[in-house]
Amino acid sequence: MLDVKRLMTDVFDPQPGEVAAVMVDVPHEGIPDTEAWQSRREMAERWRGALAELGRERGFEVLPILSFPATGANNADLPATGWLGEDAVDLHERLSASTLVIAMTQFSATAPLAHVARAASDFRAASMPGVEERMERTALAADYRKVAARCRTIADALDGAVLCDVLFSTGHRCWFDLRHRRCELDDGSLRRDKPGERVINLPSGETFIVPYEGEFEDIPSWTAGTIPVIEGGELVLFHVVSNTVVVVEGEGPAADRYSAFFDEDPARANIAEVAFGVNDKAQVTGKVLEDEKAGFHWAFGRSDHLGGVVGVEDFTSPATVVHQDVVYARGNPIQVERAEIVHPDGKRITVISNGEYLI
Repeated sequence: MLDVKRLMTDVFDPQPGEVAAVMVDVPHEGIPDTEAWQSRREMAERWRGALAELGRERGFEVLPILSFPATGANNADLPATGWLGEDAVDLHERLSASTLVIAMTQFSATAPLAHVARAASDFRAASMPGVEERMERTALAADYRKVAARCRTIADALDGAVLCDVLFSTGHRCWFDLRHRRCELDDGSLRRDKPGERVINLPSGETFIVPYEGEFEDIPSWTAGTIPVIEGGELVLFHVVSNTVVVVEGEGPAADRYSAFFDEDPARANIAEVAFGVNDKAQVTGKVLEDEKAGFHWAFGRSDHLGGVVGVEDFTSPATVVHQDVVYARGNPIQVERAEIVHPDGKRITVISNGEYLI
């Protein structure tokens, strides 16, 4: 069984005087509970106990469970009020006063936690939406030194690049514009003095970048092509121009659903991320938190929490905000046949060939 204290030491290295919290969202009217969600809250209590034991050994404070009403949407803004144990608190103030937060939620809180991190210099958080206890035997048990090394190698390949050229196993192809951006590493390291990104996922193991979204006047995005998605056995094609899904092609209910979804709020059609998952212990089971660490993926919707420019204010309303990953790892119905990083001088670095990582 996973040594949770050891994982917390390796990932966070908590220091004397820190204030740490484990955070959960809770079901309420309109958002019913599930067995998996209840199990996750029980897992959060167990992790908080391990963190509290580590706190007594190292001399840092561990708060009671910090909870809040579930938002119902991934990466939507958090509510104003939550609970610290049984006491009502200003959720933003409580988060800002903490130095380490582990968010074991049903709906992803990565984006709002990233905003807290930008405003509070001594704050860091691990976001774990949809985490399951079984992951303690898979992706959470990875050798994070090796994971970090692979993340860094891919980051070196992305440094200064202008395009990511991706050929899918269906024969479709898309070019992602990497200009005016820098990549970030979700490498399983979140120590107090870590520079750069202050919010990671656990399980960890990816290098990611937001494609250029065309925010500069007279400089359109080069992101273009066709991205295939299979849902319910149905092939759906996303035709992309200037970093936006402009046409959804398909002849079934999934295509109709996606077309209506993007029409309802055009900000959802923004290409928000392209990433390489490199955790060799990650298993594809349909849980995005772990699936995305197993291979190539991209996302649509909100991007400001990852270094892009599309945020909550760009959506029709907070209720329609989304950041959704689509994964092409081994075990998914569509694979990436080839992925190459293109530099301004024409140099190409192949990251994936014949469906296998070369890095």
